[in-house]
Amino acid sequence: MPDMLRIMIIDDEPIVGKRLKRLLEKADYIVETFTDGLMAIKELEKEYFDIVITDLKMEHCDGMKVLEAARNENPDAKVIIITGFGKMETATEALNKGAFDFIIKPFKIEEIKQVILKAETELRKIKN
Repeated sequence: MPDMLRIMIIDDEPIVGKRLKRLLEKADYIVETFTDGLMAIKELEKEYFDIVITDLKMEHCDGMKVLEAARNENPDAKVIIITGFGKMETATEALNKGAFDFIIKPFKIEEIKQVILKAETELRKIKN
């Protein structure tokens, strides 16, 4: 794993990806954003990402499909689900399918930064 982690952000609201991308690039991450889950899955098949942050409810392809694709392509990837439709059953299902964490929108920037740092720490342990 290179020193700079690669992060994929998928959210059908472009402003979410734009804000997170700006924040994470300032923190020295390599970030790609997508507004379409199917396009993101195609990219996961071609490129390696350490962390995948995906919205749960999206048109055409939901976050659970992205989670499954990310885990299939790279079992070590840390997948963080973000959603405005947070239910305990959904969070439990996502975690059982291998999600690293589940964050309810609207989230505070500090909250997502902490989850990303926790994921980064775990990834670096795996690679060292």
